[in-house]
Amino acid sequence: MHRQRITRREMLWYSVASFSGTLIPSAARADEKPSPRQQTLKRPITWRRDPRNPILPPGQAGSFDSTRCMNPWVRRVGGEYHLYYSGGDDQGRQRICLATASVDDLGVWQRHGPLFDIGPNGAFDARWCVLPHVIRMAPDRWHLYYTGNCGRGKGLSAFPGMGMAISRDGKSWGKYKDNPVLAPSGKDGDPDAVGMGGGSVLQARLPGGGSEWRFYYTGAPTIGNTVFLDQNKTVCLAVSQDGIHWTKRGAVMLRDPDRDYENIAAATPVVHQNADGSYRMWYSAIGTRWGYYSICYAESDDGIHWRRGEHYGDNLQLTPQGDGWEKQMVEYPSVIQEGDRQRLFYCGNGYGGTGIGTALSDA
Repeated sequence: MHRQRITRREMLWYSVASFSGTLIPSAARADEKPSPRQQTLKRPITWRRDPRNPILPPGQAGSFDSTRCMNPWVRRVGGEYHLYYSGGDDQGRQRICLATASVDDLGVWQRHGPLFDIGPNGAFDARWCVLPHVIRMAPDRWHLYYTGNCGRGKGLSAFPGMGMAISRDGKSWGKYKDNPVLAPSGKDGDPDAVGMGGGSVLQARLPGGGSEWRFYYTGAPTIGNTVFLDQNKTVCLAVSQDGIHWTKRGAVMLRDPDRDYENIAAATPVVHQNADGSYRMWYSAIGTRWGYYSICYAESDDGIHWRRGEHYGDNLQLTPQGDGWEKQMVEYPSVIQEGDRQRLFYCGNGYGGTGIGTALSDA
């Protein structure tokens, strides 16, 4: 990725002008800095990488995931991990796939193949199905949300929406008939004017005893000739009562011009709600420091206003390292709870071109 020097004033213009007219909570605005006390992180995490990484590299030549294992989303089912991911084949097509492994041996995975196919020519998902997120909506209903690539358009404009597949048993899947369930606005100034990508869905407990489904997703507001326009991504929020019909609430987190590891983009958010009602987010950040992705962290009391730490580097959780599979980038986090620890699954070089790895937090 091309590195280009940009002034703070220019960065603020890119961040704020790109979202004019959109519902953005004031505390999330890039030009309104919370006090240091408001920014302090309460639950910082240190990760220990698994020495077996990558635990799921691309498959054999000619297979459904021969070129890429991308976008892990993991559930623990009894004594197994169910790892949903986007597998890339030799023709450059990507489909949502499933692999399983025993919790006692993350080094051995059974690959079950694609769960459904890409769409027909002209569909929003005619080229790729990526960024899976699986959630149980009811005892007999599962939703798998995913992002489509239509194979047309420049850069992020090739991602024209997010679709859904439905299952009664969590095993057999069929695409929802009215996909996509969320689409870019196409309106200049909106945080998802150009394109959009996945993140995570959760049923949020609200003050007063109510609840709502929240979709934290990636919005692409701009395209252009500089990396600050072409790769500009922001974290957005949509809400729903049924997980099908969504109302957009605008951007809740922008890139940070003061931190060179996330001064270009904040994307692919994974959000958990804690027992006390507060929230945690892991996300993929792009910055001029490495030129590619690292994994960052944020906290919130309401899921809308987010803090990233008082000091530079406070929220930087996993960075490129070494000279092997993750020397270029680390991205697309998926986090699950394991007792008093968290387990992280993530991708390495080439957006999953070297596969998927894992790390375990300190207690």
